[in-house]
Amino acid sequence: MTTETAPATSEKMLNNRDLMRMYWRSTFLLGSFNFERMQAMGFCYTLMPAIRKFYRDDKSAQAAALKRHLEFYNTHPWVSSVVFGVTAAMEEQKSKGEDISEETITSVKVGLMGPLAGVGDPVFWGTARPVLAALGAGLAAQSGSIVGPLLFVVGINLLRVLTRWYGLKFGYERGTEMVTEVGGGQLKKITQMAAIMGLFVMGALVSKWTSIKFPAVVSSVKNDAGITVDTTVQSILDQLLPGLAALGLTFLCMWLLNKKVNALWIILGMFAIGIAGAATGFLGL
Repeated sequence: MTTETAPATSEKMLNNRDLMRMYWRSTFLLGSFNFERMQAMGFCYTLMPAIRKFYRDDKSAQAAALKRHLEFYNTHPWVSSVVFGVTAAMEEQKSKGEDISEETITSVKVGLMGPLAGVGDPVFWGTARPVLAALGAGLAAQSGSIVGPLLFVVGINLLRVLTRWYGLKFGYERGTEMVTEVGGGQLKKITQMAAIMGLFVMGALVSKWTSIKFPAVVSSVKNDAGITVDTTVQSILDQLLPGLAALGLTFLCMWLLNKKVNALWIILGMFAIGIAGAATGFLGL
């Protein structure tokens, strides 16, 4: 007579102490923020305790995991804890032999960045922070009480701590449940959805945050009211397709990156072109 044992994949490898170490590290997420990979170094630093535990006896696997988490990453720093938890859960199952590729881990991580930023920014930066600041300032202005600034400092930090800690635990616990259902194809569907959502958000951000103006005047015509109307290169491009220049710049950067051009050189090149264009009048604000 034999007794069945639970599969190893059902046992969580990270305990509360490990999660607490990840939590404290996550508070330094923006400590090495840079314009090439944004929060990538902070993300990798946060995942280190988990990666060391998952791949304890395989230094090459540790190095590979750290390398893939040094790729571009950027989202709201507080709700980012959910991504830490889900990513740790996927790394855990990969270390146990589950059929999870590096591309799958990266796709889920990237796919979560945009939606979570869309939640975190309006909730915390756009609502909680201004409301708490207004309440604190109101109390301080009316009575000069120290309760006003304390309300803001305590309130905003309480939200930060609770969001980071419970977001990390929720992401890890739910992430483990998600990746253990690989056989049912759920992870594949979630990966596809996350990849599509990530591409959609990144495409929207191109139009929102990239601004290129061509103020050069092509023609000047006086209307019936005697007012001179200038037709600029920018107005022609806007008639063809608003954001066409930003889209073209994005495709150019993608092409250069595919050609293995260092991202830092691309950034410096855009700085140089922007300065030269502004000085000659070819580009404008």
